[in-house]
Amino acid sequence: MAAAAAISTLFFSTRPPAAGEARQIRGSRRRVRCSVASDPAVRDPGGEAAAGQLSVDCVVVGGGISGLCTAQALATRYAGAAAEVLVTEARDRVGGNITTVERDGYLWEEGPNSFQPSDPVLCMAVDSGLKNDLVFGDPNAPRFVLWNGKLRPVPSKPTDLPIFDLMSIRGKLRAGFGAIGIRPPPPGHEESVEDFVRRNLGDEVFERLIEPFCSGVYAGDPAKLSMKAAFGKVWKLEQNGGSIIGGTIKAIQERNKNPKPPRDPRLPKPKGQTVASFRKGLAMLPDAISSRLGNKVKLSWKLTSIRKLDGQGYILMYETPEGLTSVQTRSVVLTIPSYITSNLLRPLSNDAADALSKFYYPPVAAVSISYPKEAIRKECLIDGELKGFGQLHPRSQGVETLGTIYSSSLFPNRAPPGRVLLLNYIGGATNTGIVSKTESELVEAVDCDLRKMLINPNADDPFVLGVRVWPQAIPQFSIGHLDHLEAAKASLSRGGFQGLFLGGNYVAGVALGRCIEGAYDSASEVSDFLAKFAYN
Repeated sequence: MAAAAAISTLFFSTRPPAAGEARQIRGSRRRVRCSVASDPAVRDPGGEAAAGQLSVDCVVVGGGISGLCTAQALATRYAGAAAEVLVTEARDRVGGNITTVERDGYLWEEGPNSFQPSDPVLCMAVDSGLKNDLVFGDPNAPRFVLWNGKLRPVPSKPTDLPIFDLMSIRGKLRAGFGAIGIRPPPPGHEESVEDFVRRNLGDEVFERLIEPFCSGVYAGDPAKLSMKAAFGKVWKLEQNGGSIIGGTIKAIQERNKNPKPPRDPRLPKPKGQTVASFRKGLAMLPDAISSRLGNKVKLSWKLTSIRKLDGQGYILMYETPEGLTSVQTRSVVLTIPSYITSNLLRPLSNDAADALSKFYYPPVAAVSISYPKEAIRKECLIDGELKGFGQLHPRSQGVETLGTIYSSSLFPNRAPPGRVLLLNYIGGATNTGIVSKTESELVEAVDCDLRKMLINPNADDPFVLGVRVWPQAIPQFSIGHLDHLEAAKASLSRGGFQGLFLGGNYVAGVALGRCIEGAYDSASEVSDFLAKFAYN
């Protein structure tokens, strides 16, 4: 039965980011209005005569967290290889989908809400001068799943099992036997998350733990998500050890044989399994990196074309506030969404463009609302307070909201005294109709859902802080995702486009932490390439 706690720890370790341009509204009660911002356009300026020309070692296209962290890594770890780096962003601000808002005593997120404090993420924060601004959630904060009308805690450790009522004894036994290898063998083809979990751990683990997790993190359909692509670490356990537990034991043995190098002494050490943010929200990180990079970051620069030079390198054409500008560079890292990358690469490689066009980004809305503490149901309070990370809602439970983050409980100074701040996600691959709903309808749907399990039915209307709709939110790591990604990379390689790299969340993973880890990987690739370039 300890397998149930182990599996929940393995899966419940990432938090949902968001992507794409958004429509948004803020600061009202119930009735709200919003403006709609379209995706950054990719347009042909109609010629290559430029108002100016620059020459650099590397251009990072996209000023979101992936692009900024790639540039920061090049500047800190690989400064010798890439002396001149340029970051270009089509929008008028950095941070991509990290959207922190502060007003009227509230501080809330409208995109990603937190991150796992892994060493690469902490290193990026420290290198950006934000060590003292880090804030960590309570490692003992419970997570809840709605089941049969009640919010039930998710087990985080074996000692939780005696009081863990989300699953039946039969379901726990099925999960335990499956985790040690008493279950059907792998089918020999790429499995969906649903197929993998049902086969290995049983129906209850899937329906009551993993399905709501997939909905809350990927806003996805677990029947279509690839286990190998979306949860590769768990997938590898069975591949390497014959079962999930066998793979875990083998992984521990391998770590003991090959210990990690000494940990960077500059990094803080979080207590237990937790999540983190910054004192003034996630936007502190992209803002700090941009400040350090200075004039190497160019805003409102819309990339219109990429042309390969006859020798080595590329010419990038931009529409900028100063007019058309060309940039000559030895390497390019594209960290923008795959559908924009596909359009840009179409003149260079149809095959690469076709592969990248296959990735799907469903819509998600982030609804930030506040209630007085008295509105919380008494049975949901712990020591008189709303405590915990938040709650997830299986699609079978009759609620539309994917999940709710207890923002004011998770980190300090997120709401005025006496108020509770809740960040709610709604939409996703199984509910794409949210894009046709009004802001008031989205707020009403969330409020109606919360009154079924968390908020007193007779409580006053919530105070609406913001509603942000992301029409193309989180890239889905569906079956075939890794094959499509590899096909795009292989097409670029066959076409001779060395020095042109793909990055971003559809490459590295959707969690903010994976984007940062992927940025370090991209920086390493660029450094290796430029070293060979210089040698040749």
